[in-house]
Amino acid sequence: MAAKVQVDQVSGGRQAAYSARNRAALIKVAQEVLAEIGPSATLEQLASHAQVSPTTIYKYFNNKEVLFTEAFSQLWEEWINWSNETKSPGEPLEMVIDTGRKLFRVHLHDPILANVMHNVLKDPQFAINAVQGESGKVFKNLAKMGAVKSEDFEERMILWNYIYAGICISLYQAESISPEEADVAFGIGLSVWGISEANAKKIISRPLVFPSQSIS
Repeated sequence: MAAKVQVDQVSGGRQAAYSARNRAALIKVAQEVLAEIGPSATLEQLASHAQVSPTTIYKYFNNKEVLFTEAFSQLWEEWINWSNETKSPGEPLEMVIDTGRKLFRVHLHDPILANVMHNVLKDPQFAINAVQGESGKVFKNLAKMGAVKSEDFEERMILWNYIYAGICISLYQAESISPEEADVAFGIGLSVWGISEANAKKIISRPLVFPSQSIS
């Protein structure tokens, strides 16, 4: 069921709340479309799903790419926040990698996001662009702590983004590897950050703890 997008005009102090509700409803619609079609969906398909005109969408977003990016980023952030409600004790790098590994098992806890991942990863650059900002912040903090190498940080970050995207493509788009094989590939990829093979194996063997309630 598509989220309801209001098209009535509202004046006065209620305008901001009205706009916020419509914007949130359009983001919800975009998430549904990402799960059903993916980022290749047309503006007309988006508008039809939302039961509004394309002009209404342009009132809140510059284009469909901006809307899809925000919709995917929000789903991603909600998943990260949910999956981190329970954690295994560990060093900062270990807990960051735990979060990445949990995403390899998203189909067990959030089928909608799993469908979105399958569709979004048909266009890997879209997925990378949507989340690289937050990912960059996390690894910059790790570099400041000395948990990963800081030399040539931007180049390492580019390599890391593509490694992670490649693993997710193999897992959710091509469906050619298992979550356990994804863990192994993830561990190998840690060499980008100067992590030794022995330490990488230790990190990816950590038990993952998920919240008892699946994400809604």
